[in-house]
Amino acid sequence: MTNDPRDVIASSPMSRMQVVIVAITIGLNALDGFDVLSISFASPGIAAEWGIDRARLGIVLSMELIGMGVGSILLGGVADRYGRRPTILGCLVGMMIGMFMAPAARGLAELSVWRVITGLGIGGMLAAINAVTAEFSNSRRRHLSVSLMVIGYPLGVVIGGSIAAQLLAAYDWRSVFYLGAALSVIFIPVVYFYVPESVHWLTRKQPEEALQRVNAVMARIGKAAIAALPVIAQEVRKLSAADIFSPVLIVTTLIVTIAYCFHITTFYFIIKWAPKIIVDMGFPASSAAGVLVWANLGGALGGALFGVLTLRLGLKPLTIGVLVLSAVMVNLFGRSPADLQMLSLICAAASFCTNAGVVGLYAIFASAFPTHARAFGTGFAVGVGRGGAVLSPIIAGFLLNAGSSLPTVASIMALGSVVAAGVLVFLTFSPEANRELA
Repeated sequence: MTNDPRDVIASSPMSRMQVVIVAITIGLNALDGFDVLSISFASPGIAAEWGIDRARLGIVLSMELIGMGVGSILLGGVADRYGRRPTILGCLVGMMIGMFMAPAARGLAELSVWRVITGLGIGGMLAAINAVTAEFSNSRRRHLSVSLMVIGYPLGVVIGGSIAAQLLAAYDWRSVFYLGAALSVIFIPVVYFYVPESVHWLTRKQPEEALQRVNAVMARIGKAAIAALPVIAQEVRKLSAADIFSPVLIVTTLIVTIAYCFHITTFYFIIKWAPKIIVDMGFPASSAAGVLVWANLGGALGGALFGVLTLRLGLKPLTIGVLVLSAVMVNLFGRSPADLQMLSLICAAASFCTNAGVVGLYAIFASAFPTHARAFGTGFAVGVGRGGAVLSPIIAGFLLNAGSSLPTVASIMALGSVVAAGVLVFLTFSPEANRELA
């Protein structure tokens, strides 16, 4: 009888309950995707009712990104210190409050506050569910599970956007936020009853009654009980999530953060600018929106295929490969003819590659950091990387306004993925993280 439950989870087939837990994290990430884009769905109605210009509306559109960046960093550390499960529940409560109160806002300042609160919950959720997905998966299916979790985000945009369109046809912009609040309410009992605390976290931290709690979780996921927890020195149990800045992990932290930040600039160039570029080519806004749907579907398919490929190919070389392909496809988008069908296919293919790159980076986060710093390491990389998300449309807009041609702008924006691929060449995984997730 082994005394390390992490080894049992890593080496045994995944049970039905483990699959359910991963499925819930996919749903949670889909909720994140919808909540982020909810302000975009609601913005035309807000602008019309309040009589505000695009510049002022643009500030509100960026508020949840700021909240996400802060939430990813701060709440990722909370998940490592106090547990994944309470962090996820707390984030859901924050998202519920932010979405429910947004319709009651009486001005842009108040609406901005609620969007920041929503963003805090989304950011913390992203960090926590990445750790949960990795830690409830076995070695063979881990990268696949993380990949499927990540594609929940574009699926949430597509499915949620379709529902939002129906709501906006019958009600006003407030209905979009009420839908997000209702979905958060639904997920709270789902997480409470079906997502237990991570065995990896319990084994590493060993809080009061840790053995009983670990065996309770092992029973729920269909694994045998253990006789005793592995002996972990007190100083090891007290290791801080801030160790991502320690001499052992600082290089890893810098590499994955730089890679994510640069690749996300390329990713958001397609997502944010493709509709406007297509309209400028003379196509109606409805056609541009349709292309964006194809882009998100392509992103979901790319993430799913990436996950399947991790069953046979190494994570690091596969991620580097799709990052290079991302640069190629974004360059191709910049040279596309003004043909709507061709543009739809190229946008879908570009998003296929760029989202696969994001999926690969999330899988790398889960593998690069040890348990005690996994959520904070993910949160830090994602939080700082949000700077790339904010800067991407600004850089592209400045270049276009300066008179740069679309092929030139696309080539420049594609360099983000090239830099990310180059940086990842120097990544080596932490021996401790490799042992914990063997």
